[in-house]
Amino acid sequence: MQIANEEQAEYWGKSPSGAKWLTYEDQLDQLMAPVLDLVLERAGLKPGMRVLDIGCGTGASAIAAAHSVGPEGHVLAADVSQPFLDRASARASDAGSQNITFQFADAQTYAFEAADRDTMISRFGVMFFEDTVAAFTNMTRALKPGGTMTFAAWGPLPGNPWFRMPHIAASERLGTPPKVDRNAPGPLAFHDRERVTGLLEKAGLSNIRADSVYLMLDFQGSLLDCAALCTRVGPAARVVTHFDGKPEDVTAIQHAVAEAFHPFAKNGAVHIPADINLFQARRPE
Repeated sequence: MQIANEEQAEYWGKSPSGAKWLTYEDQLDQLMAPVLDLVLERAGLKPGMRVLDIGCGTGASAIAAAHSVGPEGHVLAADVSQPFLDRASARASDAGSQNITFQFADAQTYAFEAADRDTMISRFGVMFFEDTVAAFTNMTRALKPGGTMTFAAWGPLPGNPWFRMPHIAASERLGTPPKVDRNAPGPLAFHDRERVTGLLEKAGLSNIRADSVYLMLDFQGSLLDCAALCTRVGPAARVVTHFDGKPEDVTAIQHAVAEAFHPFAKNGAVHIPADINLFQARRPE
């Protein structure tokens, strides 16, 4: 199979950084549950539908979608990380979800069966393509005429303290890493709704809608536990890796993040505001 996004496949499938998403799967799924709920609600899945799940990760989205479409429906769940797919398959088996096929695939180039799917969904799985227009053109071919896609991406950095505050804490401790193009493949690549809308138009999609949705990411645990997760995955982790941070640096960063997140803590949990970009589009009839 042709892989256009080799760097992303290497990161998510083989690097220690990507492997952390397996280690902290439960915490991350719980934290991101409101985003998945948002995608599924807007997608309007119904029994019997055939769904394409892009960037399915360790399976939370595919299993939820499979439950919504029922045994008459089907979910094709694609990802570039085989370890993620192996874990997702095991979780689906444990959940009794037999109407899912997990596929190792680069959605930019994979030969999906044409006009086979009623809808495409993705929770944070489509911001990493080397050629976004080519990727969405390819995914659109998998949709039936009139088929829809619904996907969530991170909005602008100022509205997302989950990214901004840990990055500030790590940079103040270790230094500022080299700046990168925020539109380059990565978690924040779809922060600009107008730019992404233009890319979807170039990919041949219509009825494009882009909404900014404010919600809360709920971490069930202490401030320090939440801060520890922030230093293991996400921007703080990347800064620590870049500067080869020592254990004492990690501890200092965790305490700084906990202090920054203090206003979000209540009743034994941390409620972090988030600005999510929700996109919807349709393959023309």
